[in-house]
Amino acid sequence: MERIRLTTAQALVKFLNEQYVDFGNGPERFVEGVFTVFGHGNVLGLGQALQEAPGGLKVFQGRNEQGMVHAATAFAKQSRRRRIMACTASVGPGSANMLTAAATATANQIPVLLLPGDTFATRQPDPVLQQMEHTYNLSITVNDAFKAVSKYWDRIYRPEQLMSALLNAMRVLTDQADTGAVTIALPQDVQGEAWDYPAGFFRRRVHKIARRLPHADEIAAAAELIASKQRPLLVCGGGVRYSDAGAALRDFAEKFAIPFGETQAGKSAVASDFAYNLGGLGVTGNGCANTLAAEADLVIGAGTRFTDFTTGSKSLFAHPGVEFVTLNASPYHAAKLDALAVVCDAAEGLKALSDALEERGYRSAYTDEITEAKQAWAAERARLAGVEYRAGAAALAVQEDEQAAFVPEIAGHLDDKLPEYAEVLNTSLTQTQVLAIINELIPQDAIAIGAAGSLPGDMQRMWGSAVPDTYHMEYGFSCMGYEIAGAFGIKLAEPEREVYALVGDGSYQMMHSELVTSLQENKKINVILLDNAGFGCINNLQMEQGLDSMATEFRRRGADGKLSGELMLIDYAASAAGYGVETFRAATAGQLRSALEAARKSEKSTLIDIKVLPKTMTHGYGAWWHVGVAEVSGKESVQAAHSQRLGGLEKARSY
Repeated sequence: MERIRLTTAQALVKFLNEQYVDFGNGPERFVEGVFTVFGHGNVLGLGQALQEAPGGLKVFQGRNEQGMVHAATAFAKQSRRRRIMACTASVGPGSANMLTAAATATANQIPVLLLPGDTFATRQPDPVLQQMEHTYNLSITVNDAFKAVSKYWDRIYRPEQLMSALLNAMRVLTDQADTGAVTIALPQDVQGEAWDYPAGFFRRRVHKIARRLPHADEIAAAAELIASKQRPLLVCGGGVRYSDAGAALRDFAEKFAIPFGETQAGKSAVASDFAYNLGGLGVTGNGCANTLAAEADLVIGAGTRFTDFTTGSKSLFAHPGVEFVTLNASPYHAAKLDALAVVCDAAEGLKALSDALEERGYRSAYTDEITEAKQAWAAERARLAGVEYRAGAAALAVQEDEQAAFVPEIAGHLDDKLPEYAEVLNTSLTQTQVLAIINELIPQDAIAIGAAGSLPGDMQRMWGSAVPDTYHMEYGFSCMGYEIAGAFGIKLAEPEREVYALVGDGSYQMMHSELVTSLQENKKINVILLDNAGFGCINNLQMEQGLDSMATEFRRRGADGKLSGELMLIDYAASAAGYGVETFRAATAGQLRSALEAARKSEKSTLIDIKVLPKTMTHGYGAWWHVGVAEVSGKESVQAAHSQRLGGLEKARSY
């Protein structure tokens, strides 16, 4: 048997270069490149291999280990899990920095390969620089923490172990039912150790991704159940997009007059203006989808995990006789909500179910309800788009068509503070108005990305997607800091499209380091930063549940010793300009329109610093969210919130 003498790291790089996937359109390269932050734990091993013989792998210089993994995750998500990136970091803090992003990838079932450096397998220099020692177990390192956030985990103590580890890594990375982060810990001495590897290990491997076909019995049972129902509702999940099932879902809905609501991951599988597309569903959903969801006697999940927000803490689907059918490649997800499970690829399942229902001559009993619900929501969206703050007498805001004090969408919290915010931020913009303008003016084929704060709810409700796969929301983990790094990853996946990262000031402060990488790589991204001087979403939550505002507004420490002093005014445009980003500022609708036009013409990454008033985001539309509320409190408002929680639980499903 022919053998090739290579170091562990060199063998890893050579193997990755020969991995291809075939989704039915012929082999495509699977691993596009490697994100790196080098340190003593990886630069002389994996770094040497990537420098001397990288093959077709492109090496990217990350700025933050968490950020680079977010970029890799977004790259794979936008590539519909058909291309991935690997990420390598050094030992200790470098590796630990990747944990949050690994959890983000796994929670969203997005494949990413993590190659953290590790302490010495020989233990000769223990404790090596940046090593954490556990006196009860010397085999534990920081990298053991990845076990909780990985779909596959391994550590290479000997060069020959690499072979079984990498074959299993590819198995999980290409698994459409149960993929996520794959972690292979690489002790820094083992990276440089050599072994005579069989040449056959480095042959080209084409991983054929076969669509899982539904079982005929499951399809027959699902068709019988659907045929017995009058008002079914489809739920379009992320699996619809990953399996390219948008057209199949559209045809299914139209053929049987079944409306569908979108999850955050499923949004833009089908254009927003399609007659049977109700828009966002659940806690972050709109009034249209949630109204029909409450009345549905059957819920058909297509490629959805039925997360808490989608189900409204299991209370949204309120019809007394409601039942569930789920099409999902994962048996685990297909069985949620005690559903009739059809384990299959979303596209194949919809086609088979369509044939079975057509044989039965089925059509739903909806008449004008879908059109009426969509019209009502269109009117509400138009109202939200037109909400404008105007300064009036006594420093209160008044609507142009009303002679009354301005009432924000989230009323009763900081109403008396709005004049202060308007003065300090020097703005009259509301968040709903800003989103409507952005959605109107950016190119229809541009990709919008978000992740955390109040923006995901606003975008799921208000954002119209005219072109498929242009809405990219990370909401499985809702990780602050994903937005800008993710935008860079999307740009790598689709360099011909404009990419817009919609991010709040809280998330921007949390992480924006890969903005620099976008400049380095000349990959233009556009950062739309909405600054309301605080963690607005969580401020809403704490005050809606009876608490006072505390540590969620960006205020200086006051004379009372609390964070109750003056608001902080931060010039984010100046910050980004220092990196070399082209920046703009907007505090009026006119300034925003001009900034968007100028940003579109720019040839390098841009940032628009938009000052918006707090409490002007969208509010709930009929869905209940189960959150932990104190059972004992001296505040009547908290006691009332606890009573409301118990009332909500009485109406919600237990499993």
